[in-house]
Amino acid sequence: MRNGLSKDLIARVLGGAPKYTLDELEEKYPERNLPEGVMVTRFAPSPTGYMHLGNLYSSLIDYKLAQQSHGLFLLRIEDTDTKREIKEAVDVVKNAMASFGFKHNNDEKYGPYYQSQRKDIYHSVAAYLLEKGLAYPCFLTQEEMDKIREQQSLAGIATGIYGEYARDRNIGEDEIKKHLDNGETPSIRLYSMGNPENRIYFKDFVRGSISVPENNEDIVLIKSTDRLPTYHFAHLCDDHFMRITHVVRGEEYFGTVALHVQMFRMMGWELPKYIHTSTLDKIDEETGKQRKMSKRKDPESNVAFFLQEGWPTDAVIEYIGNILAPGYEEAKLKGQVKSFWDYELKPKKIPTSGTLFDMKKLEWWAKEYIATMSVPDLVKSVVKWANEYGNENNKKQIADVQYLTSVLSIERDNPKRVRKDFITWQQTLSEVAYFWDFLFVPNKEYEYNIDALREFISGFDINDDKDTWWQKIVYTAEKLGLKPGEVAMNLRVAMTGRTNTPDLYSIMQVLGDTRVRERINMVM
Repeated sequence: MRNGLSKDLIARVLGGAPKYTLDELEEKYPERNLPEGVMVTRFAPSPTGYMHLGNLYSSLIDYKLAQQSHGLFLLRIEDTDTKREIKEAVDVVKNAMASFGFKHNNDEKYGPYYQSQRKDIYHSVAAYLLEKGLAYPCFLTQEEMDKIREQQSLAGIATGIYGEYARDRNIGEDEIKKHLDNGETPSIRLYSMGNPENRIYFKDFVRGSISVPENNEDIVLIKSTDRLPTYHFAHLCDDHFMRITHVVRGEEYFGTVALHVQMFRMMGWELPKYIHTSTLDKIDEETGKQRKMSKRKDPESNVAFFLQEGWPTDAVIEYIGNILAPGYEEAKLKGQVKSFWDYELKPKKIPTSGTLFDMKKLEWWAKEYIATMSVPDLVKSVVKWANEYGNENNKKQIADVQYLTSVLSIERDNPKRVRKDFITWQQTLSEVAYFWDFLFVPNKEYEYNIDALREFISGFDINDDKDTWWQKIVYTAEKLGLKPGEVAMNLRVAMTGRTNTPDLYSIMQVLGDTRVRERINMVM
């Protein structure tokens, strides 16, 4: 075992003496007193852009595993990449989580939950590694590292700082002091003892037993620029001291497993159980082939898309839940469960290869979900969306809530035969736009039977019940030698501008006497 640095030199290397010993950290953040089988998960986004659908996908696994095991779900902001950080990104994440009903259990004892506020923890662990000879200060400049990587590329070998290319790997204290005396600020690198010819064996909670080559790269633990940790080192410290039991992340992080296993074992800490999810794919409209969802090509890859378009967030969760748990849809159709939250998610059944996200299938789930809503809840959801995301016309549509309620109540009184033409809150307002005069577009291409319209309106009474109303349509048809359906279609198109609508009698009742007469006169 190599010698580490003295405490005085460690303080100089880190820019100050560490605040804690390792034992003090263990005491400060003790093992959680939880029953066996309880899971502690975390969603740990970086505030460097919008919230990707893949983030929602993996965080649903986090949240569901915590929920069904009566555990804890934590929200941790990994804000150590100061160069790429976007100011509003944290609010975007928090708004999305709240909109989809995810409530985190961030208790003060294991906080803070912003990595930028946990610097003392990282430096204390780094001090331990430096003292034990498991890490070292590195004074390589960016230019020097770029040159090393260029040489490695030309030689056709793996790029990185490792082995003979890790110039400062074995420098002594005197040389370290010279660099410090020159005003140089080092990064802190892992002193890797790995050999890629050997393999690390570990168990993925979904994929089972897996082996990967050992890591031999001396990765940066603490950056020289801002003395904050890299993702890898923060992951090690935070998942241990927050006592995370299960880590859910995309399969693109699979290449870091060897490094993370190496670091946990180096510290003598228990490795959390990893769940590496598959990519979210879609069918390309141009090629018809399945491909990975793209930030550039696919607006639905942004979680904000579903909020702005007014997709019912519960329906989105139901659909993603069905992707995660292949047996869920059948269980729900059989009435065995009411929602995804009632269904047990079994990690071993989570897809391990390209998972297809189908917008048409999501439409089905949305229609089914809205069909089960009570009218007051439907109205409330539409109003809430319009106030937050709607345009000026949408806001005018919701101005008279009583009228909106009458519109959205049509064909929703029979639970066995509820209309299923509403998909999103935006589309719902568009679907019923003809009820508002400022949005109504008369159908001027339809060939109206003016005699039928004139005959019907002459005897029209808004107070007629449905049977009387229908008899007047039948009477009009018989008088003019038409079928009742022909008369009704003329009225339907005159009232709505459309040939396919919900119950015509209900539409006319909601429109009221004045509008009915105005719209018939409009086409006569």
